[in-house]
Amino acid sequence: MSILLKNGQIIKRHGLEPQEILIENGTIVAEGSRLDNNANNEIDLHGALITPGLIDMHVHLREPGYTNKETIVTGAKAAAHGGFTTIGAMANIDPTCDTPDKFKAQVSRNQAGCVKIKQYAPVTEGRAGHAPIDFDAVSAAGAEVFSDDGAGIQDAAVVYKAMKQLAKLGLPLCDHAQDAQLSFGGVINCGEASQRLGLPGMPDISETAQIARNLIIAQETGVHYHVCHVSTKESVELVRQAKRHGINVTCEVTPHHLLLDEDDITEDDPQFKMNPPLREITDRQACIAGLMDGTIDIIATDHAPHTDEEKQHGFLNSPNGIVGSETAFALLYTKFVKSGLWTLQQLVNWMSINPANIFKLTNVGQLNVGDPADIAAFDLANDEVIDEKQFFSKGHNSPFIGTRVSGMTTLTLVDGEIVYRRATDEQ
Repeated sequence: MSILLKNGQIIKRHGLEPQEILIENGTIVAEGSRLDNNANNEIDLHGALITPGLIDMHVHLREPGYTNKETIVTGAKAAAHGGFTTIGAMANIDPTCDTPDKFKAQVSRNQAGCVKIKQYAPVTEGRAGHAPIDFDAVSAAGAEVFSDDGAGIQDAAVVYKAMKQLAKLGLPLCDHAQDAQLSFGGVINCGEASQRLGLPGMPDISETAQIARNLIIAQETGVHYHVCHVSTKESVELVRQAKRHGINVTCEVTPHHLLLDEDDITEDDPQFKMNPPLREITDRQACIAGLMDGTIDIIATDHAPHTDEEKQHGFLNSPNGIVGSETAFALLYTKFVKSGLWTLQQLVNWMSINPANIFKLTNVGQLNVGDPADIAAFDLANDEVIDEKQFFSKGHNSPFIGTRVSGMTTLTLVDGEIVYRRATDEQ
């Protein structure tokens, strides 16, 4: 089976240049302009941007245990709709995959997805935060990334033991940094919005105190410490200084912490409820600056679907999180690239190339002859309105619904197979 992608554009040093890509048996075999071919299938991209398939190392697929919110099939389709070809699935599922057998069973379930799924194993047994899992056994079963995401690990001794063992294996600990005792039951950032709405606030220190603690432990153990969804200016500065001191730390930021802050919360609307919460404008600006100076390494969506019913009960009684797989690239392109603050290459680096490098993913994040044909194409020329009726995710919980954007996905290929194609482009 062969496919020719024609009338596309790729990023070059001096801007966008025309490009055709020939794919045979799932592999890129030729690139250039006006390729000679006898392809079984020619796809006209109508000038769309061609990139390596995007990589999102922080999603919640909810299966098993919470399939009313999402399934592996729907979550993978949502990722493909957003141009993602590889995703990292967090372990806050029920049961979690904290033993070799349960991990292998989860990897087997993930085969139902139409994109490549890198499965996280938890750091602690049952994600309870009390005892590290058997890292040797679970890594031998195939686990390469570990996180208790959804909750911070409160016991420093547990973090120390886990980091020592993961350092020996050369594998990362990915941390939801949150000190529960310093969160004070907050459901929104502790600031102007919490006061105005009369809601309990979560102070910045709930995040930064745990990052500071864990950076010291990471320095002692030598582990690769990856901080999930940083949200405060103090967190960014802690990571910046840690990198300067040679600590093996990387971190991520979400699209919503780059695009929104607490000033955007005008009423008790749980579509704006997430953890960590939307912070002050100075925190959002620090996250943007941190990306641009290399302190923050990647963008990850923290795609967190919930049912429509669950998200109807205000900040106090609705769950944390928003969906992000299907809107991330377009929102960021529209806000930051079209405005001239970022280049297209920077955006692709943060959403594809850097995640592949940081997590040592092989055969992804590239667009060269001989590579697997994991490819995304985006319509930069036309605007669309984000419409939850177009979502493949079961979750519609997003504050961005109704936003007009450029850069929506037109085509996604995984190993040369079409896993998403915009309906208006289908022949």
